[in-house]
Amino acid sequence: MIHFVKSSFSISLLLVQKHVLCLPVERESITLSEVRLVLIGERWAGKSSSGNTILRNDRFECGRTRTAQSEMRHEVLKGRELIVVDVPGWSSSLSLSEIREGDKQRFKLNASKCPPGPNTFLLVIPIDTAFSAMTKKTVEEHMKLLGERVWKHTMVLFTCGNYLGGKTIEQHIESEGESLMWLIERCKNRYHVFENKDKSLSQVTRLLEKVDEMVWQNKGRFYEVDEQTLKIIEKKHREVAERAKQRERRSEEQRQQMKALIAEEMKTIPKLRMVLLGSRGVGKTSLGNTILGIKEQEDGKRTAHSVGRQGFVGETEITLVDTPGWWKGFPECDTPEAIKEEVIRSPSLCLPGPQVFLLVIDADASFNGKHLDAVKSHMELLGEEVWRHTIVVFTRGDWLGTHTIEEYIEGEGEALQSLVEQCGNRYHVIDNKNTDDGTQITELLNKITETLAGNGCDHFVPDEKIFDAIEEKRMKVKEGAKLRQSQVKAHRTLCKESSKELLALTFLMLGQKTFGKSATGNTLLRREVFPTCQNEFCQVEQGKVDAREVTVVDTPGWWKDPSKSTEEMDKEIVRGLTLSPSGFHAVLLVVPLDLTFREAQRATLEEHMKLLDVSVWKHTMVLFTYGDKLADQSIEEHIESEHEALRWLIDKCENRYHVVNNLKKSDMSQVTQLFEKVEEMVAGNSRQLFCPEMSEIYLNIDNKFKRMQLKNVLKQRLAEEYKRRELEMMTSFKKTLLELQAQIGDSATGAKSKSLIGDRTKLKVKGIGQKKKDGKDKEENINSKISQEIERLNNDIKNKSSDLRLSSLDYLFPTFKGESTTDRKTSSSQFEDVLGWLASVEIGTNEENQLTLNFSQTSSGYRSVLPHDGLEFDTDEYP
Repeated sequence: MIHFVKSSFSISLLLVQKHVLCLPVERESITLSEVRLVLIGERWAGKSSSGNTILRNDRFECGRTRTAQSEMRHEVLKGRELIVVDVPGWSSSLSLSEIREGDKQRFKLNASKCPPGPNTFLLVIPIDTAFSAMTKKTVEEHMKLLGERVWKHTMVLFTCGNYLGGKTIEQHIESEGESLMWLIERCKNRYHVFENKDKSLSQVTRLLEKVDEMVWQNKGRFYEVDEQTLKIIEKKHREVAERAKQRERRSEEQRQQMKALIAEEMKTIPKLRMVLLGSRGVGKTSLGNTILGIKEQEDGKRTAHSVGRQGFVGETEITLVDTPGWWKGFPECDTPEAIKEEVIRSPSLCLPGPQVFLLVIDADASFNGKHLDAVKSHMELLGEEVWRHTIVVFTRGDWLGTHTIEEYIEGEGEALQSLVEQCGNRYHVIDNKNTDDGTQITELLNKITETLAGNGCDHFVPDEKIFDAIEEKRMKVKEGAKLRQSQVKAHRTLCKESSKELLALTFLMLGQKTFGKSATGNTLLRREVFPTCQNEFCQVEQGKVDAREVTVVDTPGWWKDPSKSTEEMDKEIVRGLTLSPSGFHAVLLVVPLDLTFREAQRATLEEHMKLLDVSVWKHTMVLFTYGDKLADQSIEEHIESEHEALRWLIDKCENRYHVVNNLKKSDMSQVTQLFEKVEEMVAGNSRQLFCPEMSEIYLNIDNKFKRMQLKNVLKQRLAEEYKRRELEMMTSFKKTLLELQAQIGDSATGAKSKSLIGDRTKLKVKGIGQKKKDGKDKEENINSKISQEIERLNNDIKNKSSDLRLSSLDYLFPTFKGESTTDRKTSSSQFEDVLGWLASVEIGTNEENQLTLNFSQTSSGYRSVLPHDGLEFDTDEYP
């Protein structure tokens, strides 16, 4: 395999290989009479336009109309039958796990659109867009859906050829870097360039010649869809279609029932109050504009505060509250406090309260269990009552193509189905781009009216105490922010007196993965030198910025979950210290503003900082990324409103912090201000740089993983003891059941003698069956149920090691400081429940002199209660 490096040699090699492909080869001439091509690639890459260029005709719709489903077109060109399949593009911003399940299945079937199979997949890559490491990953994941063999049949088709200017395509490939060179290598150096505005025949002719050559190299073979895969996917599609029809019928029946409840005066609602909820980027604001008939161009800024707007739809006056979105797939514990407060206060902006909540979900992406947890945790900030008033509104309905919204719901799986059921099977789909279609809003208002009728016209009542508490907290936040601002200003004024401009600055970037370290390094150096994917190795880059020689060392991020940390990863992080032997002027600890910083993040951060040396804090500054997420809030207000863990970090760094917005790389002032703050910090450190003893750091790492090893040994031993104790308790419980069974037998025998029992005696066992008149039948029924429980216990005792769930053991060794007090109390309580299991088996009499069993649920997964409710024995039947 050829490995490319950044040098002129790689350009030459590509050129040589290009010409080798073009040289005449001594072989039989091959010209395909039928050429079958499938166009794949990212959205808006130019697939449809390329298809039209190949077919010499405008057969595919281009421009702002997206390809929603696979389309096949054919033409005859110079005696050849050309069959071209244009398929929906994938999103560059989404990983494979974020792609809709139906889309993944249909992507696998694209090859079946031109039977018996395509000669070539044309992987369309636009020249006017950077081919980054993230783009490479997206391409790689999608190609995996087609199997490893797809690469033999793939050619890269570059579009936007006019952007090359005076460069050759080989020079472009070299300049783009390793990611694009990797792709060219995977395609065996097969590539071609199109200029779709030109539409010259020669570029098509040359492409077909290359296809002929590739087919000859593949010995005439074409790509075939595995027949078994085809059958499985087609079966899934049939099942989804059937379930979708059932859901649609159920929804319609439900709507008819609600319509019957609509009173005459409700047919036109004079005033309607609504709140929009959902994650970022799903189209909440666009939906609001569509409802209110606003056609102004959106400014692209995110919604930072809950805002109410008014308008009319027909004769109905609408009050619509838009809210800030949360990160898709992140639970509310990861959401900054300011955003959660805005969600909580949103109902108070349309008093006396909203009649309906519109929960916005984008129909062009996947929805899995992670997304469900995020939605539920954020919705329930408003309380359980919110679900009764909620309708799911799916945006980007145009991405469904010919598929119904029910097919999307059923095809995505249990998570989305569960959410729709949580909302009472109330849902609607809308196309925000088709704002002129008034029927979709009219239909939405009809569904809202039906929901109101079903709720008896009740509205959601906001909790005024919560609203008052939020306002009170905000006042305290502003006071705290002013105090912090004054402290920072006073300290900076003092440091400025002794600081001076440094001709050279060296930075070490530290932080959790995905927090924006590499992107920030690029902002500091004013050029793209660090890959903005999850890097695995340290990298040092230099440049002249603002009259200073700036050196930036980027390090791999650490994982949020400490258990994923490995000794090799930690050693690679600290290796960054060796890349500047003279030391560092500043350690920039990167923290994003768009996610919360709580005890878990603090614990992981502190664990890694401890490896470096206690003196590191004197040279550390917190660098907040995603500065655009602050909106009109000051950084101090963000610090004061967040969890105390963030204030701990800021205090630890002695109020040294700075904010950068990596989307505004042209804003030089944010870089200059950072340099000035670092120079002040250096002055405060008596010009000393951070240069720890590496041998001590490696010793710290060694000790850390020895402690982790010890913890694992202790957990294993405790697990063994846990199993032993559980077996003892299960055996004891079995003994108790056997004794109870014997007591019941004795009671039944003694019932024949009134002298032993008496007329007032009553034996009642809660938990089994209905009353029966025949006492003998009931005795046998109880004995049978207890025997079944004993038999099940025997099986559990035999196989208990496979049934035990030991995840709670982590709580018993809280090595990581980030564990909250609440978590420890909860886990301790759970463990005490297990230890007190035997004591929970109660056999006694209640106030009515009835014999009662009351068994608890155990951690092993089986129930110690008798399996049915309601069985009792009456003394009348045992005279």
